[in-house]
Amino acid sequence: MFSTEPTSKDFRSGFVALIGRPNVGKSTLVNRFVGEKVAITSPVAQTTRNRLRAILTTADSQLVLLDTPGIHKPHHLLGERLVKSARSAIGEVDVVLLIFESCHPPGKGDAFIVNLLEKQKIPVVVALNKWDLVLPSDFKSIEKDYKSLINNNSWKIHSCSAKNGDGCLNLIKSLSKNLPKGQYLYPPEMVSDQPQRILISELIREQVLLHTKEEIPHSVAVNIEKIEEIKSQKKSGLDVIRTGVLATIFVERKSQKGILIGKGGSMLKTIGSEARIQIQALIEGPVYLELFVKVVPDWRRKPSRLSELGYKGY
Repeated sequence: MFSTEPTSKDFRSGFVALIGRPNVGKSTLVNRFVGEKVAITSPVAQTTRNRLRAILTTADSQLVLLDTPGIHKPHHLLGERLVKSARSAIGEVDVVLLIFESCHPPGKGDAFIVNLLEKQKIPVVVALNKWDLVLPSDFKSIEKDYKSLINNNSWKIHSCSAKNGDGCLNLIKSLSKNLPKGQYLYPPEMVSDQPQRILISELIREQVLLHTKEEIPHSVAVNIEKIEEIKSQKKSGLDVIRTGVLATIFVERKSQKGILIGKGGSMLKTIGSEARIQIQALIEGPVYLELFVKVVPDWRRKPSRLSELGYKGY
């Protein structure tokens, strides 16, 4: 057991939900906060599917960060469950971090989320992310547009860049002030409470997002079939232990399977090689990774398949 007693009498701890449209940089911001990779990122919108919990512990506070799927208009059952997951997180936390993509003007999707949060009796802190992409000459007009969007609510607005870290420290301090006084919720050294199996499947899916064509990413899911220790012996007689991972990548059409495998298996080899490097960094040891690709037509619309793959909704 770990000690739940922090050294500071004014120590604060609680839950923070990161809310925003797809691709505003929620996962990148989570990784920036905790100082290491706990959430997958890619240029593809709607990358996040699970409500991942990351843990940031400072001298004065412990923030449990819920990286939620982007709120969007769903087009299938998977999309409906992802949006439901994000919306339900709002009622389960102590403060909401509302994230906007400041390099673009506010849109209807942003206004929808603001209206949703106005109905909740919960503190909100606003982050104008990707501030590094805004021209200095546009700073004032961008701030004015977003202040108008939040309808003059008393929500504190911060500009920041998840990419280079600018403004993130002030943002963390602002979030901490809105948390209740309390003890450690998790051991201070923890950065995520997600099972290893979930983190590994997400690292594999990340490489699919980064390396395949546009028609593939949203049709892909990864299931970890087996994780086991593999013992082999070097010529010196010493045992070498590797972590063996067997995973299945699900797609919806045969054409997608062909793209994923690639000519002579080249694409699947690239995905596997890059994913293995990420998994090795996660578990801090050598990994043997074996990938298979399986076609399951319309899996995103089938409740049983979604539940099997962990997309149960909340």
